[in-house]
Amino acid sequence: MQTAPKKVVNGWAMYDWANSVYNLVITTTFFPIYYLGITGDGNDATKTDYIDFLWFKHIPNSSLYDYTLAVAFLIVAISSPILSSIADYNGNKKSFMKFFVTLGSLSCVGFYFFNAHNLLLGTILMITATVGFWGSLVFYNSYLPEIAAPEDRDRISAKGFTMGYIGSVLLQVIGFVLVMMAADDAASQSMAVRITFVLVGIWWFGFAQITFKRLPQSIAAGKKNDKNIFANGFHELGKVFRQVKSMPVLWLFLCSFFFYNMGVQTVMLIATNFGKEELKLDTTTLILTVVIIQLLAIAGAIMMSRLSERFGNFKILMLVILLWATVCVYAYFFLFSKWQFFGVAAVVGLVMGGIQSLSRSTYSKLMPVTNDTASFFSFFDVTEKIAIVVGMFSFGFITHLTGSMRESILALMAFFIIGLLILYIAYKKSKSINSL
Repeated sequence: MQTAPKKVVNGWAMYDWANSVYNLVITTTFFPIYYLGITGDGNDATKTDYIDFLWFKHIPNSSLYDYTLAVAFLIVAISSPILSSIADYNGNKKSFMKFFVTLGSLSCVGFYFFNAHNLLLGTILMITATVGFWGSLVFYNSYLPEIAAPEDRDRISAKGFTMGYIGSVLLQVIGFVLVMMAADDAASQSMAVRITFVLVGIWWFGFAQITFKRLPQSIAAGKKNDKNIFANGFHELGKVFRQVKSMPVLWLFLCSFFFYNMGVQTVMLIATNFGKEELKLDTTTLILTVVIIQLLAIAGAIMMSRLSERFGNFKILMLVILLWATVCVYAYFFLFSKWQFFGVAAVVGLVMGGIQSLSRSTYSKLMPVTNDTASFFSFFDVTEKIAIVVGMFSFGFITHLTGSMRESILALMAFFIIGLLILYIAYKKSKSINSL
């Protein structure tokens, strides 16, 4: 196949520009800090803040945060096979993508009304925003093999992540300026942060329209859907599973991805909370740190793409996973100060974009040629989401039991080590595949 025209490729990559503001502002910086602030006791000397919520009594507020995200990712994991199956049959991936973009962006706008007096509203919006963001990515990622030839997928995947990091940093800076203009007035700062949440929703929805305008209509698989709407998606998932099982390298890659992605996504989702709770870093330091991470991630995504062209995807992925595991070991034993946090953040920034971009493009290279791209990427997505559910629940549960986030890092170390070992086995089996 030939790579689509530049206008289509740029339109596809523009969605990373549109949605990455959610990943940075809501997932990584402003929202976690805001959440811990309004659910905490306001005493910085308290190591762990406990709250009561519904049937949960005396639970660490960070654990409730982790459990809420785990529920959201479980919803995505269950629903995406059904929706992607329908999309493959009818060729309407773009319509489903639009639905999730609307759901997610409106949820971000809704965060404006979230405060200490309506924790239930905030919890529901956390779930719907997460479902909107990750649900849209199922269909977005599945366009990659439709618009890019195999030899161009690393480069185009990296281009998307690069645009995402640039766009998200711009809105992050805008939000940071709004907070700084509020000076030391708590009410004004809260208003600035909530306005930033609204801006995220507007940015995400607005720039996504460029993507919707330029992406082609997806190709219908042309099969008769003879099962009910709920069963068919899982039937298709089962078919993909059987195909994947018959391809040893792809199967081993997904098993490895399942474990190392537990670590990657959990680190990205809890990093700000760790800095706030364990190291007692101030809001300004945390926001500046994440901006540095995003800027380094731009260089990292480009660098990993070029290194993979020279040395192969598997070798670079193994190197990156080893670096992630090393970061976890260092964080558990030695991370106690602001400057150490900066150093760890710099390393994470360099490998964060690279491992996500390479994972996506490696899977698209290993999967067979098919019109059922949404179903195949749904399988990839379900693997990713179940990994996040296990990772977030494990982290929250260990924190719940021990009262310390630091002990939870031990689980992350294990995830990375297992993922690295399985990927090495996959690499040994793939030596004959020169492109990987």
